[in-house]
Amino acid sequence: MADISAEIGASAPGRLTTAEGVPLKQALGRAQARAKRRAAILVAPLLLFIVITFIFPIGQMLYRSIHNDSFARSMPNVGLWFADNPSGTPLDEAAWAALAADLKLSRENKTAGEVGTRINYEIGGTRSLFTSSARKADDLKPPFATSVPALDKKWTDPQLWQVMRTASSAYTTSFYLAALDMTRDAAGNIVRVEEGRRVYVPLFIKTFLLSGLITVICLLLAYPVAHLLATLPLAKSNLLMILVLLPFWTSLLVRTTSWMVLLQEQGVVNNMLVAGGVLDDGNRLRMMYNQAGTIIAMVHILLPFMILPLYSVMRTIKPSYVRAARSLGATSWTAFRRVYLPQTLPGIGAGALLTFILAVGYYITPALVGGASGQLISNLIAYHMQDSLNWSMAAALAAILLAAVLLLYWLYDRLVGIDNMKLG
Repeated sequence: MADISAEIGASAPGRLTTAEGVPLKQALGRAQARAKRRAAILVAPLLLFIVITFIFPIGQMLYRSIHNDSFARSMPNVGLWFADNPSGTPLDEAAWAALAADLKLSRENKTAGEVGTRINYEIGGTRSLFTSSARKADDLKPPFATSVPALDKKWTDPQLWQVMRTASSAYTTSFYLAALDMTRDAAGNIVRVEEGRRVYVPLFIKTFLLSGLITVICLLLAYPVAHLLATLPLAKSNLLMILVLLPFWTSLLVRTTSWMVLLQEQGVVNNMLVAGGVLDDGNRLRMMYNQAGTIIAMVHILLPFMILPLYSVMRTIKPSYVRAARSLGATSWTAFRRVYLPQTLPGIGAGALLTFILAVGYYITPALVGGASGQLISNLIAYHMQDSLNWSMAAALAAILLAAVLLLYWLYDRLVGIDNMKLG
């Protein structure tokens, strides 16, 4: 090493030292420690950036998916009654008195809407129940078991009290249950919601199926293009590569709106088919605001992410391998299947994994092109973030999506091996 003198002496029999008399092993250890410190200092800014922009937001999302204290903070007396009485305990005068006291407290603190919104996440229509009852809380007199239900008969619903019991704890799994189309019944048991309210699981399934279909279509289209890029002369392949990379130089929003112009019923594609006599004017194809539009637009947007990993692998494959197989009597199909295709598997795996993960989380394209039937789970996450303001539900859905992607990554590592992935 540069820090160690080339002159090594022997201050004692069998003991190597540097010119300064420091034991060689100790000097090597110091030099390695200095190199590690320099490397750590160089990596520290990148590590800090990853922690701040990636790990910390994900940690916040996971925390928010299990933490919501809007009810527990504003209804302390009901929370104490739930803590002292296990699930299934009949409602007594103390329970009703605690509810009356908290309704008065929420009116004074102006938190009735916040409390009602928390319960409304699980039972629709309860926000107005809390706000209207809080406004009349000063009229409540003992016995509260009679006066509180007199405000609204909904207060006697066992399901409402079970949801309040669950919400009385700041930490809850209710949002994960709801994200899996499950809930707790009046007895506290986990059950599936009614068939008409099962939204999230079918949307998760639809998202993964559409993403898988988009990935397969991208692979079928990208494979011959990548092969052409790898085998053409350099001048022609560079021109084709520019065409492949051209979408990256165009705004995603511009590309998506361009597809809207092309695919609508009075758009370019339908007009050309009608002008060519392929379609009647009254039988134009519906390629917008449905799954077909989502698939077409997303295939175009994600295609380069499949082409580039394939190309990076194919350009390293020597043409002489296939020629050798042909010279030994193999047909073109056999040479492709037995010689060429196996060598491209790392590129296929990398491109498929990259394309699938990007497709699962896409938001803008399904929102603009897909309509109601072509939207994916990411659009519902955005809805809870922006419109319903149920951030805990959005965080739970995002956490499940993250877990599914990590599971897919783990399966890929077990079946193919991450070491075999080639992105360039």
